[in-house]
Amino acid sequence: MSDSSVFLAMDRFIDKAIKLQPTPPTLPFDENWPSLCYVHSSEKETVAWRPTRQLNPHDMFQRLSNALEEEIHPDIADFYSRYWSDPLPATSEDGDLSLIQVWNEEDLERLRGNLVGHALAKRKQKRPLTFFIACPEPDENVFISVDNYSGEVLLEAPGKPPIRKLSNNIADFIDGLTPRHIPDTE
Repeated sequence: MSDSSVFLAMDRFIDKAIKLQPTPPTLPFDENWPSLCYVHSSEKETVAWRPTRQLNPHDMFQRLSNALEEEIHPDIADFYSRYWSDPLPATSEDGDLSLIQVWNEEDLERLRGNLVGHALAKRKQKRPLTFFIACPEPDENVFISVDNYSGEVLLEAPGKPPIRKLSNNIADFIDGLTPRHIPDTE
């Protein structure tokens, strides 16, 4: 089976991010929040990290689909199933944003809960189902989502119809991004 277009777009984005920042960013080491992203295990207070390919498939999106009694667009599952990572800063033609990512299995479960809550809110509002993938910066009143039926990438505000379409699909959206430097976290 060949890699999806979303997988390949994420790989290209990560490759560009690593070329932009050959020295990995650092963050405080937390033994209670493990991740394959840590470049090496450490007893130090801070540790270098990198986005790291998820090696084992998980059933989170099948469970999400079952919970919502609705199929999840495969691009959405592919977006969240390629890498373990902290959020990834980028620039688009519309400005700066941060791609939402998951750090570990526990974070993936947290994401599932947030996606279920978002989906239930959409149903209550009688709006088409979308799933968030990024946050524009610094604007906290909008988010970037993917329409679950068409796969289109949209700019949305909570409780409102989509503001506008940003891209026909996630792969094209990611390919249009330029990675930004990932700051060290204290």
